[in-house]
Amino acid sequence: MPKHHDDFLQWFGARVRGLRQQKNLSQEELAQLAGIDRTYIGGVERGERNVSLLNVKRLADALGVNAKDLFDDDFQF
Repeated sequence: MPKHHDDFLQWFGARVRGLRQQKNLSQEELAQLAGIDRTYIGGVERGERNVSLLNVKRLADALGVNAKDLFDDDFQF
């Protein structure tokens, strides 16, 4: 897990994108499942958004994983 803020946001976004793609979901589908706007999902995946805890939980639920798994380097998706 990266230590620099910008690197961390990009790392987190890549994890969200990887899980979304593994589940064969479009950004629009993930947004609907999570109750979040599609443009927000895109910003998260590009590392442009500092995601709130509530939205981390929403994303995790929509992706079918525990919120902690989004931060676990050892979690395989």
